[in-house]
Amino acid sequence: MRVDILSLFPHYFSGPFGVSILKRAREKGLLDINLIDIRDFAENKHSKVDDRPFGGGPGMVLTPGPVIRAIDSVRQEYSHVIYLSPQGSLLNAAKGREIAQYEHLILLCGHYEGIDQRALDLRVNEEISIGDYILTNGCISSIVLVDVVSRFIPGVLGHPEAAQKDSLENGLFEGPMYTRPESFEGKKVPDILRDGHHAKIEDWRSKRGAEKTKMIRPDLYEQFQQR
Repeated sequence: MRVDILSLFPHYFSGPFGVSILKRAREKGLLDINLIDIRDFAENKHSKVDDRPFGGGPGMVLTPGPVIRAIDSVRQEYSHVIYLSPQGSLLNAAKGREIAQYEHLILLCGHYEGIDQRALDLRVNEEISIGDYILTNGCISSIVLVDVVSRFIPGVLGHPEAAQKDSLENGLFEGPMYTRPESFEGKKVPDILRDGHHAKIEDWRSKRGAEKTKMIRPDLYEQFQQR
């Protein structure tokens, strides 16, 4: 998958994409991430890409011209353009799996008070939010989206079934996990996890995961029950 990220701060991404799983995915050629500076598409000597909003209001708004030109510099017929916005549909496991099917993503990161609506109407396919809160910019959101989506790209994770067994894949939390030592500060690993009966272990984990989901996220538990 190719991912082009359009922002005002391309250096913001130097850390997250250069370590761990995402780094290995890039080295294997499974993930091609390119960083594009929207300011490079300004048409004035000061590289100004924002202006005051019509109708008044605090802050500044990104003007449509540089945004449109930045998108068009990489957009293909098969590209899917996403604007990271608190007003978008909520990112979840199902949405991540859906987005992973695209060959080319263009991620548009908002800044200041947002982006001129005409740029969004003319070029953006969908808006996505990572949660009901406001961030200082859309860069953080794009990092989260890339991380979520990458897990569904074949070959990125070490085990082919790893993504399918994660929390929320079936609508519920994953059950608790334990490793060595068997006893730590007086707390022991549950006996059922050491008896080798895989079917019983899976059933135990499933029930514990459902119990925690019901307690912590009753909304998710109710949705699961209604399936």
